[in-house]
Amino acid sequence: MSTQEKDIEKLVETLSQLSVLDMSKLKTALEDKWGVKAAAAAPMMMAAPAAGGEAGAEAKESTEFKVTLQEAPVDKKIGVIKVVREVTGLGLKEAKELVEGAPKVLKESAPKAEADEISKKVSDAGGKVVLAGL
Repeated sequence: MSTQEKDIEKLVETLSQLSVLDMSKLKTALEDKWGVKAAAAAPMMMAAPAAGGEAGAEAKESTEFKVTLQEAPVDKKIGVIKVVREVTGLGLKEAKELVEGAPKVLKESAPKAEADEISKKVSDAGGKVVLAGL
């Protein structure tokens, strides 16, 4: 195995240990450094329809969720704004407007683990979040 392959393997291992929030910060830092904007690839549709019966019911279980901030109590608003800034990457003014205009969508589509993490952070800060399966 070449030195470059070992470096790549080490980098993959290091990145695998990052939290979703840290990955988001890394994405933003790389976008700023390289002057590019990362965009998610469009999900591919399945060519064949799902099997009927119980298998079809299992396939319909949501893996992606829309995360919506329902409310933020006045006495907890600053903490919720901080979490919203972390999660969305918005500036202070935009995050404040989003929190004050609740209910508002924080993430249109997030994997279950990320949606749960966002929900926990907002709840810990005093806000109320609703997850809707897509």
